[in-house]
Amino acid sequence: MGHLEGGADHGDHGDPLELRLAARLAELRTERAWSLDELAHRAGVSRSTLSRLERAEISPTTALLAKLCATYELTMSRLLAEVEPAASPLVRADRQAVWRDEDAGITRRSVSPPSAGLRGEVIEVTLRPGADIAYEGSPVPGLEHHAWILEGAVELTVDGTVHEAQAGDCLRFRLWGNSRWRCPGPAPARYVLAMVLP
Repeated sequence: MGHLEGGADHGDHGDPLELRLAARLAELRTERAWSLDELAHRAGVSRSTLSRLERAEISPTTALLAKLCATYELTMSRLLAEVEPAASPLVRADRQAVWRDEDAGITRRSVSPPSAGLRGEVIEVTLRPGADIAYEGSPVPGLEHHAWILEGAVELTVDGTVHEAQAGDCLRFRLWGNSRWRCPGPAPARYVLAMVLP
């Protein structure tokens, strides 16, 4: 399951960030006047899973968040930024939200999270060897991506075209359809992902 980290004040007394995420997901559904059944149909997620997620009874996986973000037309980082404390122009390293999905083998650090009035965001991603993450559609159609590989290798499939990128390479594209991010190994892959809203 996924796990969010935020900073020193998130401690070991539950996870306030995950509680705020659950509340925000419920708000997003309510803002659209969707029932749980309607959201389940739109997102392709069971009603019971959505209900438990909105009550913070379960932690969302990366795949589940990706489906919900696509349904709400939000990037995952923008959703996570909405539940973080108010943004400062200077994003200190210890205040950058980190999302870990151990089962999927992915860690995402929101280096420069979305902020009101700004269209871009920067994420640092680490994939363990063998990690294979697929996203159904773009959360925002035409979302601009720049993936700069810092370490290891990434096999990236964008709208059906496979690209093999090594350390130092940068792949840039607009995403309209599905994408798949795979770390062939043997070492982990670490890359910077810059995204710009259309």
